[in-house]
Amino acid sequence: MMKDHSEAQPMMTDNRHVEIDGVSLKLAQPHSAPAQWIGQQEILMQLLACWIVVDDNDLPLTPRLIGSPGVGKTQLAIAAANQQQLPLFIYQCTADTRPEDLLITPVLSRGGEIEYHASPLVSAMLLGGVCVLDEGNRMNEKSWASVAPLFDSRRYVESIVAGITIPANRDFRAAVTMNQDESTFEIPDYILSRLQPTLKVGFPNKQDEMAILQYHLPFAEPEMLAMTVEFLQRSHELKLDFSPRDGINLLRYALKRLTQDPTHPIGRDAAWREALEKCLGEDAADLESLAQRKSRTLGGDAVPLGLADLFFDADDPLHPDRDVDDDDDDDDERGDY
Repeated sequence: MMKDHSEAQPMMTDNRHVEIDGVSLKLAQPHSAPAQWIGQQEILMQLLACWIVVDDNDLPLTPRLIGSPGVGKTQLAIAAANQQQLPLFIYQCTADTRPEDLLITPVLSRGGEIEYHASPLVSAMLLGGVCVLDEGNRMNEKSWASVAPLFDSRRYVESIVAGITIPANRDFRAAVTMNQDESTFEIPDYILSRLQPTLKVGFPNKQDEMAILQYHLPFAEPEMLAMTVEFLQRSHELKLDFSPRDGINLLRYALKRLTQDPTHPIGRDAAWREALEKCLGEDAADLESLAQRKSRTLGGDAVPLGLADLFFDADDPLHPDRDVDDDDDDDDERGDY
């Protein structure tokens, strides 16, 4: 039987284990990769503001970071955690994530005993770090329900597997990234109301996009960087979803092809064009046509059809939704003879 969460007092037994109510939890390792957020400083400031506590009775917010894949939502959260000098943990959400995956997982040790491994989320809760739930809208409602108390005033989770209640350290902070595509779950309103505010990460401008590519690929030739940035900026104008990540991968492949065989070098333009087709598809070679096809697929400016439109022409007198006023106007134009 679980104890009341107010009784649970986590105690560090060493730098990798915490004990709660007699149950030892092995903590996950924090994420240690460096990160730099380039451009769009306003949204970085908005994220940091969510984590501020202005009073002893105040609580931090858990924002949603939304945007197209590859625009840097996770990078933004990593940079914010580094700026706060807090340990960072990242949990990759998937469609088959279970509550025990999200909280505590039992593992059979070499000695045949059960060990309890804390997830990155629970490790961040106990150490007072930042947890990024990456691509949170790929996770099912059952898993979201298991962390609902964490993101309101209760600030704890209950592990059915370990039989304990785990309170969050006062320094614990979190953010949830969400991609805007069709391969995701619809998150219930009672969870969305806990994940506020919504911060939209957009595509960078030309100068920032160039700086991003130079940061990740300082060895790339200026001409190839310029070609890639021009391509990305044009795709942004056409409302296509090619991102800085796509540009980085495109350039990496092109550079590898250029250096692959020094005795038979491939031309710079040919390497870039090949990388464009192999990384982003042949359709990416003609952005205007691709944008037009996408617009038609999404419906463009077409008027939505009703059920009656499937059986009657628009000018059919038997059409139930036909505008009678139009008929009157036509009669007026013809006159009475």
